[in-house]
Amino acid sequence: MYLSDLASTTFSSLPRHTPIVFPIAALEQHGPHLPLFTDSLLTGEIVRRAELCLTDRVVFAPVLWLGNSDHHLDFPGTLSAPPRTYLDTLLGLAENVLSHGFRRLVFLNGHGGNDVPGRQALFELRQRHRNRNDLLLLMATYWHLADPRQSPAPQLLQSEMGHACEWETSMILRLAPHLVGPHTHLPATTATTPFHPAFRAWTTLERSRDGYIGQPAAATAEKGEHLFSVFSATTVQLLERVVAWDGISWNE
Repeated sequence: MYLSDLASTTFSSLPRHTPIVFPIAALEQHGPHLPLFTDSLLTGEIVRRAELCLTDRVVFAPVLWLGNSDHHLDFPGTLSAPPRTYLDTLLGLAENVLSHGFRRLVFLNGHGGNDVPGRQALFELRQRHRNRNDLLLLMATYWHLADPRQSPAPQLLQSEMGHACEWETSMILRLAPHLVGPHTHLPATTATTPFHPAFRAWTTLERSRDGYIGQPAAATAEKGEHLFSVFSATTVQLLERVVAWDGISWNE
């Protein structure tokens, strides 16, 4: 069910073990060929498909379109909440529903830049409520829930999610093809990892002059449907595990 569709009294009457899902995404540049709203569109479609399977067992908040996208700010159109501001926003959302007695919270992430502050927000939240053992606080980035190359599917050239890449371009081709600009001429851009295994701080412009990382020229709507199918199915599987949690154990 969707939080936005519920009356306050209806929400208040739900069992407090009902999982509350916060889908988090972004509004930022996606190369010369994809819309700024790509991450939010894709996350919203995965939520739509998951909700059809979970119906009244899980509450989905509206997609939070503002993300931590400071690394894309060299490209016009990007809107970003700085890391600490974003982290505090997530903390506030979580505290809102905890204050009403709900105990199972999931941040369902659809933007790579949200991953670190999202995890930190949950870590800080757990420390605030360290004396409780009835809380389940999770963060999941949807493309980390499965390897879509392991399922019978169209041939995917990329082994992982990039940015405005084969995977994202394919999904937008499936969802909103009218929003996709010319992309079949775009050369592949590889994400390098200098100084590996150390982590080097970066901006998108340092890694890609045109704002995309991957192989958008290889995208097809058929691949997009496969990706949506896999990612929505594994999202449902995760949320079913959250529903089935016994409410107290560290393990499932």
